[in-house]
Amino acid sequence: MPVTDDAGIYRLLASARTIALVGASNRPNRPSYEVMSVLQQHGYRVIPVNPQITGDHVHGEFVWRDLAQLGDPIDIVDIFRNSAAAGEAVDQAIAAGAKAVWMQLGVINPAAAERAEAAGLTVVMNRCPAIELVRLSVPAVTAP
Repeated sequence: MPVTDDAGIYRLLASARTIALVGASNRPNRPSYEVMSVLQQHGYRVIPVNPQITGDHVHGEFVWRDLAQLGDPIDIVDIFRNSAAAGEAVDQAIAAGAKAVWMQLGVINPAAAERAEAAGLTVVMNRCPAIELVRLSVPAVTAP
């Protein structure tokens, strides 16, 4: 069952430090571009992932092809893909050892959510972390 309660979402956002953003865009008019900026301003390290713009930089971060390329631990994989494509991102998140998957507003894939939960990942679906940070007044991330 995906996390839907405010306390669970707050705990996830408050404990996270590194977010991989699957479907990141280098176009300022795209929601993922803005959300990445908001997350960075809140203190998270955000690693953009998008095979179409691999090698580019978005908000100062190198864009990776897929989650398998990342060597750093991932707290949350934020998925900016359509609902059908979210399943592949969830499977990559499981394989990469992420702690949680977060499917953006409008992204709903119950089968992928079940796979993630069965693998021990926390799941949030059909929400935006940038909105939730403000709504729940999650404090900015500070360096360890």
